[in-house]
Amino acid sequence: MTTVINETTPDASGHGVAQARGLFDGPILRQALKDSFTKLDPRVQVKNPVMFVVLVGSIIALFEAFAHPGTFTWSITVWLLLTVLFANFAEAMAEGRGKAQAETLRKMRSETEARRLLPDGSEELVPAAELSKGDLVVCEANDVIPSDGEIIEGIASVDESAITGESAPVIRESGGDRSAVTGGTKVLSDRIVVRITAERGHTFIDRMITLVEGANRQKTPNEIALTILLAVLTIVFIPVVVTLVPFANFAHGSVSVVVLIALLVCLIPTTIGALLSAIGIAGMDRLVQRNVLAMSGRAVEAAGDVQVLLLDKTGTITLGNRMASHFYPVSGHSEQEVADVAQLASLADETPEGRSIVVLAKELFDIRERHLEGDHAFVPFTATTRMSGLDMGPRQIRKGAGDSVKRWVTEQGGTVPSDLDAIVERVSREGSTPLVVVDGVDILGVIELKDVVKQGIREKFEEMRQMGIRTVMITGDNPLTAAAIAQEAGVDDFLAEATPEAKMALIKKEQEGGKLVAMTGDGTNDAPALAQADVGVAMNTGTTAAKEAGNMVDLDSNPTKLLDIVEIGKQLLITRGSLTTFSIANDIAKYFAIIPALFAFAYGDHLQALNVMKLHSPQSAVLSAVIFNALVIVALIPLALRGVKFRAANSTAILRRNVLIYGVGGIIVPFVFIKLIDLILVALHAY
Repeated sequence: MTTVINETTPDASGHGVAQARGLFDGPILRQALKDSFTKLDPRVQVKNPVMFVVLVGSIIALFEAFAHPGTFTWSITVWLLLTVLFANFAEAMAEGRGKAQAETLRKMRSETEARRLLPDGSEELVPAAELSKGDLVVCEANDVIPSDGEIIEGIASVDESAITGESAPVIRESGGDRSAVTGGTKVLSDRIVVRITAERGHTFIDRMITLVEGANRQKTPNEIALTILLAVLTIVFIPVVVTLVPFANFAHGSVSVVVLIALLVCLIPTTIGALLSAIGIAGMDRLVQRNVLAMSGRAVEAAGDVQVLLLDKTGTITLGNRMASHFYPVSGHSEQEVADVAQLASLADETPEGRSIVVLAKELFDIRERHLEGDHAFVPFTATTRMSGLDMGPRQIRKGAGDSVKRWVTEQGGTVPSDLDAIVERVSREGSTPLVVVDGVDILGVIELKDVVKQGIREKFEEMRQMGIRTVMITGDNPLTAAAIAQEAGVDDFLAEATPEAKMALIKKEQEGGKLVAMTGDGTNDAPALAQADVGVAMNTGTTAAKEAGNMVDLDSNPTKLLDIVEIGKQLLITRGSLTTFSIANDIAKYFAIIPALFAFAYGDHLQALNVMKLHSPQSAVLSAVIFNALVIVALIPLALRGVKFRAANSTAILRRNVLIYGVGGIIVPFVFIKLIDLILVALHAY
């Protein structure tokens, strides 16, 4: 028996752990305000070189304000401190959204008792926290699975809604690709024996909590490189500002320390320095909201740079269930004859294909309410015969693969119609599966089973193509069928009759050409390829080996999610690039605001040409620039958290748009708002 102390259910929206939250959710907002002050700890700030310099400058300005009090000095000091607090707030908001997700997961991590199976076959009750890797536990109906593991005995219906948000239960069984179970999910029926595969503290939910919290997030290589660049720019501007002191002395004047600090803060890239961490955390959060867990930020970035997508045909490009679409008679027979016999052969066929044959015969020829009189027996499909059908006394009806039916007819002394092979080949070339229908030794015709391509998938691939991403369909079909479906779906290439070795070889070949590759998989045989791919998305319904090999896990087990992951990765990179461009472009306006103000005492008339904004006074110019520098961080927090809107385009078009909007815009916006702040200060008689 399992005792559940805390048990959670999916939220009302059906998104499981990926709860949709408002951008400024009340509890998150309040916690972020508190964390903004906590993060003033220099040990925290030193991790962000740009904001650490601003903090040090703010402290120096604070001492100056006490030593030489004045409205201007205190105003500058307060706004410098607010700049640091606003940067902390941006990061705290991004972390807060992840912590809220983590809290949901902690509630899911129920305190349970596990029924550990002993070597002699008896059971003992132990706390789930005491389970070790390799232990065997028994779970029956209404039991919560105590930890991650694999079913080694039995089959059961499992409720995974607490993780995936999907209310429909799933079947988990031993000996296949659907043997993996996750701690915290609930058994609804039957009895299973589970071998624990996770060490204590390293379960799937433990990893999820660590990942979505974001506080301990490892920076990605690109993020580290950008941080180093920002640090270098900061270091470069420090001596530039310091050398202004001797220039001022040479001009028989002086520049206050507070003004020099204000200049330094406005010149260094504070905007992107303040938002960089928030952008990375928010990118991970957007994946979580899509029910995808990235095992590292590196995987998210790699998704944005992917150039080749390997996509399974079934379930990703096609709906997965082949449906009967047409009956083709051979010479001497009619379409209705084929439909009539095909329906008889499919009456006991409960597969989607079999049901669709029955329905198509009803729709085309109103063949319904079949009554089977006398002795009859349904013949199930087997891998050996590759046929199924119906025996009614001496009458034998079959449907199956062309080669198998022809062999069966020939063995019984029948003949194969001359036009059969042409029909079978034509159906195969169109990307469909041909099933030959035979009554006794008389071949009547062919059923076309069409693998239906998902609506809108062709347009999606066209978007990928515009972004410079090549799509490759992976299928076990023969080359003729694969080529037809690839053409209909609009993929760039395909790999037919794919084996695990062929997938691995294809990935390595693309990577040797300098390309980043993404793929999805769920089986143990997919694990090597998932590990080799730059972005390996494992299905949550897949095996433990697949989930450990990939660097992302899709909780919804939806193979098409790979396309969304690529878009989120690109959005992350675009957002970071756009805000970096905007931050650096901002500095131009600040130069024109502060430089004339610095040396107004010595070169006032000569520097007025640089005062293009006609700011009221040197003091108001410096203060306006500092205020804008702080407020722009707050203004850009929503953009950093939501991300720049993604549009499918190639790199050149994205760069052009980036420069026009965030480069040119980054130059114009500060001129407008610094002047506006100056007018407000004058109106308030501050300066």
